[in-house]
Amino acid sequence: MPADFYEVLGVARTATDAEIKSAYRKLALKYHPDRNPGNKEAEEKFKEAAEAYGILADSDKRQRYDAYGHAGVSGAAGGGFDPTIFADFGDILGDFFGFGDLFGRRGRGPRRGSDLRYNLELSFTEAAFGTEAQIQIPRADTCDACKGSGSAPGTEPSQCPTCRGAGQVTYQQGFFSVARTCGRCRGTGRIVTSPCAKCEGHGQVPIQRKLKVPIPPGVDTGSQLQIPGEGEPGVAGGPPGDLYVVVRVQEHEVFHREGSDLLCEMPISFAQAALGAAIDVPTPEGETTRLTIPEGTQTGTTFKVRGKGVPHLRHKGRGDLHVMVRVVVPTKLSGEQKKMIEALAKTLPEDPAAQDKGRSVKSRLKDLLG
Repeated sequence: MPADFYEVLGVARTATDAEIKSAYRKLALKYHPDRNPGNKEAEEKFKEAAEAYGILADSDKRQRYDAYGHAGVSGAAGGGFDPTIFADFGDILGDFFGFGDLFGRRGRGPRRGSDLRYNLELSFTEAAFGTEAQIQIPRADTCDACKGSGSAPGTEPSQCPTCRGAGQVTYQQGFFSVARTCGRCRGTGRIVTSPCAKCEGHGQVPIQRKLKVPIPPGVDTGSQLQIPGEGEPGVAGGPPGDLYVVVRVQEHEVFHREGSDLLCEMPISFAQAALGAAIDVPTPEGETTRLTIPEGTQTGTTFKVRGKGVPHLRHKGRGDLHVMVRVVVPTKLSGEQKKMIEALAKTLPEDPAAQDKGRSVKSRLKDLLG
Protein backbone atom coordinates (compact mmCIF):
# COMPACT_ATOMS: atom_id res chain seq x y z
CA MET A 1 0.00 0.00 0.00
CA PRO A 2 1.46 3.40 -0.98
CA ALA A 3 2.60 5.58 1.91
CA ASP A 4 0.41 8.46 2.99
CA PHE A 5 1.85 11.64 1.51
CA TYR A 6 1.25 13.65 4.68
CA GLU A 7 3.08 11.03 6.72
CA VAL A 8 5.94 11.00 4.23
CA LEU A 9 6.48 14.74 4.74
CA GLY A 10 5.69 14.52 8.44
CA VAL A 11 2.96 17.19 8.40
CA ALA A 12 -0.66 17.31 9.50
CA ARG A 13 -3.47 17.13 6.96
CA THR A 14 -4.25 20.76 7.84
CA ALA A 15 -0.69 21.93 7.06
CA THR A 16 -0.30 25.18 5.13
CA ASP A 17 1.53 25.44 1.82
CA ALA A 18 4.48 27.04 3.62
CA GLU A 19 4.64 24.18 6.14
CA ILE A 20 4.54 21.59 3.36
CA LYS A 21 7.31 23.32 1.45
CA SER A 22 9.44 23.65 4.59
CA ALA A 23 9.00 19.96 5.43
CA TYR A 24 9.95 18.95 1.90
CA ARG A 25 13.01 21.20 1.98
CA LYS A 26 14.32 19.50 5.11
CA LEU A 27 13.79 16.01 3.72
CA ALA A 28 15.27 16.89 0.33
CA LEU A 29 18.39 18.29 1.93
CA LYS A 30 18.70 15.26 4.19
CA TYR A 31 18.18 12.51 1.63
CA HIS A 32 19.54 14.05 -1.57
CA PRO A 33 21.67 11.45 -3.44
CA ASP A 34 24.61 13.85 -3.67
CA ARG A 35 24.82 13.79 0.09
CA ASN A 36 24.15 10.05 0.33
CA PRO A 37 26.07 8.41 -2.55
CA GLY A 38 25.22 4.75 -2.95
CA ASN A 39 22.57 4.82 -0.22
CA LYS A 40 19.51 3.16 -1.77
CA GLU A 41 17.34 3.80 1.28
CA ALA A 42 18.08 7.55 1.16
CA GLU A 43 17.36 7.59 -2.57
CA GLU A 44 13.96 5.97 -2.00
CA LYS A 45 13.09 8.45 0.74
CA PHE A 46 14.16 11.26 -1.54
CA LYS A 47 11.83 9.95 -4.28
CA GLU A 48 8.96 9.56 -1.81
CA ALA A 49 9.39 13.10 -0.53
CA ALA A 50 9.50 14.53 -4.05
CA GLU A 51 6.41 12.55 -5.05
CA ALA A 52 4.50 13.66 -1.95
CA TYR A 53 5.48 17.26 -2.45
CA GLY A 54 4.48 17.13 -6.12
CA ILE A 55 0.93 16.28 -5.06
CA LEU A 56 0.47 18.33 -1.90
CA ALA A 57 2.08 21.49 -3.32
CA ASP A 58 -0.53 21.56 -6.10
CA SER A 59 -3.90 22.74 -4.76
CA ASP A 60 -5.96 20.75 -7.32
CA LYS A 61 -4.00 17.53 -6.84
CA ARG A 62 -4.09 17.95 -3.07
CA GLN A 63 -7.86 18.39 -3.15
CA ARG A 64 -8.29 15.19 -5.19
CA TYR A 65 -5.88 13.33 -2.92
CA ASP A 66 -7.75 14.45 0.21
CA ALA A 67 -11.04 13.27 -1.31
CA TYR A 68 -10.05 10.01 -3.02
CA GLY A 69 -6.56 9.14 -1.76
CA HIS A 70 -4.00 7.74 -4.18
CA ALA A 71 -6.73 6.78 -6.63
CA GLY A 72 -7.55 10.43 -7.12
CA VAL A 73 -4.05 11.27 -8.27
CA SER A 74 -3.07 8.05 -9.96
CA GLY A 75 -0.42 8.83 -12.56
CA ALA A 76 -0.13 12.47 -11.47
CA ALA A 77 3.04 12.08 -9.45
CA GLY A 78 4.94 9.24 -11.07
CA GLY A 79 4.37 10.03 -14.73
CA GLY A 80 7.86 11.31 -15.47
CA PHE A 81 8.98 14.95 -15.42
CA ASP A 82 6.81 17.40 -13.51
CA PRO A 83 7.94 21.02 -14.22
CA THR A 84 6.30 22.31 -11.05
CA ILE A 85 8.34 19.98 -8.86
CA PHE A 86 11.43 20.79 -10.88
CA ALA A 87 11.09 24.55 -10.39
CA ASP A 88 10.46 24.27 -6.66
CA PHE A 89 13.27 21.76 -6.26
CA GLY A 90 15.67 24.12 -7.98
CA ASP A 91 14.63 26.99 -5.75
CA ILE A 92 15.20 24.89 -2.65
CA LEU A 93 18.38 22.99 -3.51
CA GLY A 94 20.19 24.84 -6.27
CA ASP A 95 22.30 27.22 -4.21
CA PHE A 96 22.67 24.84 -1.25
CA PHE A 97 24.58 22.26 -3.26
CA GLY A 98 26.61 24.83 -5.17
CA PHE A 99 25.08 24.22 -8.59
CA GLY A 100 22.66 27.10 -8.90
CA ASP A 101 22.83 26.88 -12.71
CA LEU A 102 21.59 23.28 -12.44
CA PHE A 103 18.07 24.48 -13.10
CA GLY A 104 18.85 26.88 -15.90
CA ARG A 105 19.05 29.96 -13.69
CA ARG A 106 22.63 30.75 -14.72
CA GLY A 107 23.65 30.82 -18.34
CA ARG A 108 26.98 30.59 -20.06
CA GLY A 109 27.00 34.29 -20.89
CA PRO A 110 29.22 37.04 -19.53
CA ARG A 111 29.69 37.19 -15.76
CA ARG A 112 30.85 40.12 -13.67
CA GLY A 113 34.26 39.84 -12.04
CA SER A 114 34.74 39.59 -8.29
CA ASP A 115 35.16 42.66 -6.08
CA LEU A 116 38.47 43.24 -4.31
CA ARG A 117 39.31 44.81 -0.95
CA TYR A 118 42.41 46.79 -0.04
CA ASN A 119 43.17 47.86 3.55
CA LEU A 120 44.77 51.32 3.56
CA GLU A 121 46.41 52.84 6.63
CA LEU A 122 46.53 56.64 6.78
CA SER A 123 48.11 59.10 9.16
CA PHE A 124 45.83 61.31 11.21
CA THR A 125 46.62 64.34 9.03
CA GLU A 126 46.14 62.47 5.74
CA ALA A 127 42.70 61.30 6.83
CA ALA A 128 41.69 64.69 8.19
CA PHE A 129 42.69 66.83 5.23
CA GLY A 130 42.82 64.37 2.35
CA THR A 131 45.66 63.06 0.24
CA GLU A 132 46.43 60.97 -2.83
CA ALA A 133 47.46 57.46 -1.88
CA GLN A 134 49.68 55.31 -4.07
CA ILE A 135 48.63 51.68 -3.78
CA GLN A 136 49.55 48.41 -5.50
CA ILE A 137 46.90 45.73 -5.98
CA PRO A 138 47.72 42.08 -6.74
CA ARG A 139 44.96 40.86 -9.03
CA ALA A 140 44.21 38.90 -12.16
CA ASP A 141 43.99 40.59 -15.53
CA THR A 142 42.78 39.47 -18.94
CA CYS A 143 45.62 37.85 -20.87
CA ASP A 144 46.62 40.19 -23.70
CA ALA A 145 48.11 37.34 -25.74
CA CYS A 146 44.88 35.34 -26.11
CA LYS A 147 42.42 38.14 -25.25
CA GLY A 148 41.02 36.00 -22.45
CA SER A 149 40.11 32.98 -24.56
CA GLY A 150 42.81 30.77 -23.04
CA SER A 151 43.73 29.43 -26.49
CA ALA A 152 47.03 30.00 -28.23
CA PRO A 153 46.97 32.82 -30.80
CA GLY A 154 45.61 31.55 -34.09
CA THR A 155 43.55 28.80 -32.46
CA GLU A 156 40.05 28.61 -31.06
CA PRO A 157 38.54 26.57 -28.21
CA SER A 158 36.76 23.45 -29.44
CA GLN A 159 33.35 22.15 -28.54
CA CYS A 160 33.27 20.17 -25.31
CA PRO A 161 32.80 16.49 -26.20
CA THR A 162 31.13 15.72 -22.87
CA CYS A 163 28.22 18.17 -23.09
CA ARG A 164 28.50 18.80 -26.86
CA GLY A 165 28.65 22.52 -26.34
CA ALA A 166 25.55 22.75 -24.13
CA GLY A 167 27.48 23.52 -20.95
CA GLN A 168 25.25 21.08 -19.10
CA VAL A 169 24.88 17.34 -18.84
CA THR A 170 21.63 15.57 -18.07
CA TYR A 171 21.29 12.52 -15.90
CA GLN A 172 18.38 10.56 -14.49
CA GLN A 173 17.63 11.47 -10.88
CA GLY A 174 15.08 9.00 -9.64
CA PHE A 175 11.89 9.57 -11.59
CA PHE A 176 12.91 12.82 -13.28
CA SER A 177 15.87 14.21 -15.23
CA VAL A 178 18.28 16.75 -13.81
CA ALA A 179 20.69 18.98 -15.73
CA ARG A 180 24.03 19.79 -14.10
CA THR A 181 26.89 22.00 -15.09
CA CYS A 182 29.38 20.10 -17.19
CA GLY A 183 32.41 19.33 -15.03
CA ARG A 184 34.80 19.17 -17.96
CA CYS A 185 34.16 22.60 -19.48
CA ARG A 186 32.67 24.15 -16.31
CA GLY A 187 29.58 25.26 -18.14
CA THR A 188 31.31 27.12 -20.97
CA GLY A 189 30.53 24.48 -23.59
CA ARG A 190 34.09 24.74 -24.93
CA ILE A 191 37.49 23.40 -23.96
CA VAL A 192 40.96 24.70 -24.72
CA THR A 193 42.93 22.18 -26.78
CA SER A 194 45.92 24.46 -27.53
CA PRO A 195 46.55 26.48 -24.34
CA CYS A 196 47.98 29.97 -24.53
CA ALA A 197 51.64 29.88 -23.47
CA LYS A 198 51.37 33.10 -21.48
CA CYS A 199 48.33 32.30 -19.31
CA GLU A 200 48.52 28.47 -19.62
CA GLY A 201 44.96 28.32 -20.83
CA HIS A 202 43.39 30.27 -17.95
CA GLY A 203 42.65 33.41 -19.94
CA GLN A 204 43.97 35.54 -17.09
CA VAL A 205 47.40 36.41 -15.73
CA PRO A 206 48.44 37.73 -12.28
CA ILE A 207 49.58 41.35 -12.22
CA GLN A 208 50.46 44.12 -9.77
CA ARG A 209 48.14 47.01 -10.50
CA LYS A 210 49.41 50.44 -9.39
CA LEU A 211 46.74 53.02 -8.63
CA LYS A 212 46.51 56.58 -7.40
CA VAL A 213 43.57 56.83 -5.04
CA PRO A 214 42.26 60.30 -4.11
CA ILE A 215 41.41 60.37 -0.41
CA PRO A 216 38.77 63.00 0.44
CA PRO A 217 39.12 65.08 3.62
CA GLY A 218 37.31 63.70 6.65
CA VAL A 219 37.63 59.94 6.14
CA ASP A 220 37.86 57.89 9.32
CA THR A 221 38.58 54.33 10.35
CA GLY A 222 36.07 52.08 8.60
CA SER A 223 35.41 54.44 5.68
CA GLN A 224 35.15 52.60 2.34
CA LEU A 225 36.10 54.12 -0.99
CA GLN A 226 34.66 52.36 -4.05
CA ILE A 227 36.74 52.40 -7.23
CA PRO A 228 34.60 51.04 -10.08
CA GLY A 229 36.16 48.61 -12.53
CA GLU A 230 39.34 47.91 -10.57
CA GLY A 231 38.34 44.48 -9.27
CA GLU A 232 38.88 41.12 -10.95
CA PRO A 233 38.16 40.97 -14.69
CA GLY A 234 34.85 39.57 -15.85
CA VAL A 235 34.34 36.14 -17.37
CA ALA A 236 33.38 35.63 -21.02
CA GLY A 237 33.45 39.34 -21.70
CA GLY A 238 31.60 40.35 -18.53
CA PRO A 239 32.38 43.64 -16.74
CA PRO A 240 35.09 43.77 -14.08
CA GLY A 241 34.33 43.97 -10.39
CA ASP A 242 35.05 46.97 -8.17
CA LEU A 243 37.82 47.74 -5.72
CA TYR A 244 36.91 48.74 -2.17
CA VAL A 245 39.58 50.64 -0.25
CA VAL A 246 38.93 50.30 3.49
CA VAL A 247 40.57 52.98 5.64
CA ARG A 248 42.27 52.66 9.02
CA VAL A 249 43.50 55.88 10.63
CA GLN A 250 46.51 56.03 12.94
CA GLU A 251 46.09 57.53 16.40
CA HIS A 252 47.38 61.08 17.05
CA GLU A 253 49.60 61.84 20.03
CA VAL A 254 47.66 65.01 20.91
CA PHE A 255 44.15 64.76 19.50
CA HIS A 256 41.40 62.21 20.01
CA ARG A 257 38.81 62.15 17.25
CA GLU A 258 35.06 61.76 17.70
CA GLY A 259 33.52 62.00 14.25
CA SER A 260 34.41 65.45 12.97
CA ASP A 261 35.16 66.83 16.46
CA LEU A 262 38.56 66.72 18.15
CA LEU A 263 39.39 66.52 21.84
CA CYS A 264 42.68 67.44 23.45
CA GLU A 265 43.95 68.07 26.97
CA MET A 266 45.97 71.17 27.92
CA PRO A 267 47.92 71.54 31.19
CA ILE A 268 47.75 74.95 32.91
CA SER A 269 49.43 76.21 36.05
CA PHE A 270 47.75 76.96 39.35
CA ALA A 271 48.30 80.67 38.76
CA GLN A 272 46.74 80.54 35.28
CA ALA A 273 43.73 78.68 36.62
CA ALA A 274 43.28 81.05 39.54
CA LEU A 275 44.01 84.35 37.81
CA GLY A 276 43.02 83.56 34.24
CA ALA A 277 45.30 83.60 31.21
CA ALA A 278 45.56 83.37 27.44
CA ILE A 279 47.20 80.17 26.25
CA ASP A 280 48.21 78.75 22.86
CA VAL A 281 46.33 75.61 21.85
CA PRO A 282 47.52 73.30 19.03
CA THR A 283 45.32 72.74 15.97
CA PRO A 284 45.31 69.78 13.57
CA GLU A 285 46.99 71.92 10.89
CA GLY A 286 50.11 72.07 13.08
CA GLU A 287 49.56 75.70 14.07
CA THR A 288 48.19 77.19 17.30
CA THR A 289 45.16 79.23 18.20
CA ARG A 290 44.69 81.56 21.17
CA LEU A 291 42.35 80.45 23.95
CA THR A 292 41.30 82.62 26.88
CA ILE A 293 41.12 80.89 30.26
CA PRO A 294 38.89 82.77 32.73
CA GLU A 295 39.99 83.18 36.34
CA GLY A 296 38.87 80.46 38.71
CA THR A 297 38.98 77.69 36.07
CA GLN A 298 38.83 74.19 37.51
CA THR A 299 40.48 70.98 36.31
CA GLY A 300 38.24 69.22 33.79
CA THR A 301 36.68 72.40 32.43
CA THR A 302 36.27 72.07 28.66
CA PHE A 303 36.35 74.92 26.15
CA LYS A 304 35.10 74.76 22.58
CA VAL A 305 37.06 76.23 19.69
CA ARG A 306 34.62 76.33 16.79
CA GLY A 307 35.66 75.22 13.33
CA LYS A 308 39.02 73.78 14.34
CA GLY A 309 38.06 70.11 14.10
CA VAL A 310 38.15 67.78 11.09
CA PRO A 311 36.42 68.66 7.78
CA HIS A 312 33.05 66.98 7.37
CA LEU A 313 33.23 64.09 4.91
CA ARG A 314 29.86 64.57 3.21
CA HIS A 315 29.20 68.29 3.50
CA LYS A 316 30.98 71.59 3.91
CA GLY A 317 32.41 72.91 7.12
CA ARG A 318 34.42 71.44 9.97
CA GLY A 319 33.86 70.05 13.40
CA ASP A 320 34.98 71.72 16.62
CA LEU A 321 38.03 71.41 18.83
CA HIS A 322 37.23 70.68 22.50
CA VAL A 323 40.01 71.63 24.91
CA MET A 324 39.92 70.19 28.43
CA VAL A 325 42.25 71.92 30.89
CA ARG A 326 44.11 70.15 33.64
CA VAL A 327 45.54 72.19 36.52
CA VAL A 328 49.10 71.07 37.26
CA VAL A 329 50.08 71.25 40.93
CA PRO A 330 53.81 71.97 41.42
CA THR A 331 55.70 69.10 43.05
CA LYS A 332 58.84 71.03 44.04
CA LEU A 333 58.71 74.44 45.70
CA SER A 334 61.46 76.69 46.94
CA GLY A 335 61.36 77.97 50.50
CA GLU A 336 60.22 81.39 49.38
CA GLN A 337 57.43 79.87 47.26
CA LYS A 338 56.23 77.79 50.18
CA LYS A 339 56.05 80.90 52.40
CA MET A 340 54.03 82.75 49.76
CA ILE A 341 51.58 79.87 49.39
CA GLU A 342 51.28 79.50 53.15
CA ALA A 343 50.46 83.17 53.39
CA LEU A 344 47.86 82.78 50.67
CA ALA A 345 46.39 79.72 52.39
CA LYS A 346 45.71 81.78 55.54
CA THR A 347 43.43 84.02 53.51
CA LEU A 348 41.46 81.14 51.97
CA PRO A 349 38.73 78.99 53.55
CA GLU A 350 40.14 76.03 55.45
CA ASP A 351 37.50 73.73 53.87
CA PRO A 352 37.90 73.76 50.06
CA ALA A 353 34.34 72.47 49.73
CA ALA A 354 33.04 75.65 51.33
CA GLN A 355 34.27 77.64 48.36
CA ASP A 356 32.27 75.32 46.07
CA LYS A 357 29.02 75.42 48.04
CA GLY A 358 27.60 78.35 46.18
CA ARG A 359 27.76 76.55 42.85
CA SER A 360 24.81 74.55 41.59
CA VAL A 361 24.97 70.86 40.76
CA LYS A 362 24.29 71.77 37.12
CA SER A 363 27.27 74.10 37.10
CA ARG A 364 29.57 71.47 38.60
CA LEU A 365 28.44 68.85 36.09
CA LYS A 366 29.02 71.29 33.28
CA ASP A 367 32.64 71.72 34.37
CA LEU A 368 33.07 68.00 34.80
CA LEU A 369 31.57 66.95 31.49
CA GLY A 370 32.57 69.95 29.42
